[in-house]
Amino acid sequence: MSRFFSSKYNSLEPYTPGEQPKDVQYVKLNTNESPFAPSPRAVEYAAKAAQSLQLYPDPECRELTQRIADYLGLDFDQVLVTNGSDEILNFAFMAFCDEDHPAVFPDISYGFYPVFAQLNGIPYTELPLRDDFTIDADEYCGIGKTIIIANPNAPTGIALSTDEIEKIVKSNPDSVVVVDEAYVDFGGESCIKLINKYDNLLVTQTFSKSRSMAGARLGFGAGSKELIRDLNTIKYSTNPYNINKMTMAAGLGVMEDEEYTQKNCRTIIENREWTEEQLRSLGFETTVSKTNFVFAKHSEISGEKIYTYLKENGVLVRHFSKERICEYNRITVGTREQMEIFIDKIKLLLEEN
Repeated sequence: MSRFFSSKYNSLEPYTPGEQPKDVQYVKLNTNESPFAPSPRAVEYAAKAAQSLQLYPDPECRELTQRIADYLGLDFDQVLVTNGSDEILNFAFMAFCDEDHPAVFPDISYGFYPVFAQLNGIPYTELPLRDDFTIDADEYCGIGKTIIIANPNAPTGIALSTDEIEKIVKSNPDSVVVVDEAYVDFGGESCIKLINKYDNLLVTQTFSKSRSMAGARLGFGAGSKELIRDLNTIKYSTNPYNINKMTMAAGLGVMEDEEYTQKNCRTIIENREWTEEQLRSLGFETTVSKTNFVFAKHSEISGEKIYTYLKENGVLVRHFSKERICEYNRITVGTREQMEIFIDKIKLLLEEN
């Protein structure tokens, strides 16, 4: 770092995104992107929007916000559209966490949560997952802190029921509970339906996974009108024009083509179940995933060795160095052809060992 870098960030450990290699063509199963292109309608709308990029986008993102609100059964002012769900999550840390309202989240979850806390100078606690990697909902009940839970969780893929989420929300009436539903469209159960029942619940979702728009950066938060008003205060104090015109237009195209999204989700779920079955037949242990990825380990071959072998043979998966999960790899679910290549490489590795 330079001699000008603020000392308040000396201990900041930035988030490490998955590899985006440019030198080799890999079967890329490491960053939970969709293997399918965006809806043709999204591409068409984005191309049309590109013709007027000399003008600022609508800071209210009104048309897309209303479309999302209608889809969710909410009002316009219960939704805030953001630059990926990472932005709404950071806004939530900024708006609802401080010395008097510290953050709490699982010790094994989305790696950005501790980064957001450190970036904003927020004290935080990480509660250990159970030995089977499930979240103990009772540990979050009545805790009196700002709670952040990814549901389904990543990188484990395991989901809580809405009853368990509701128990957490209900028991913390004076604290905000943020539920990150980035992967909910692959078999999880959304708690959007609880928003009108509890004024302390904020739900975040993304267009990056099920809606094939990781490269466009689009997400949103949904909650009570008061929570969304708070988050808009943060937005208009940082970047009022946070959604560019092409992304906004593409988002509208996606929302008008829900059949395309649901078809892709069904295919990914089928491919996930096939991949899990293949891995288990080869001696792997997998968690019960409700996401677009599989979390797996082998009893005899280390997670790092599997990751390295696959990379050397043209397949990228995600390996984590954290002690409790270092024997696991997270495998994004792609097309059936991609998953067959992945399984073939695994078979070759097992034969060599």
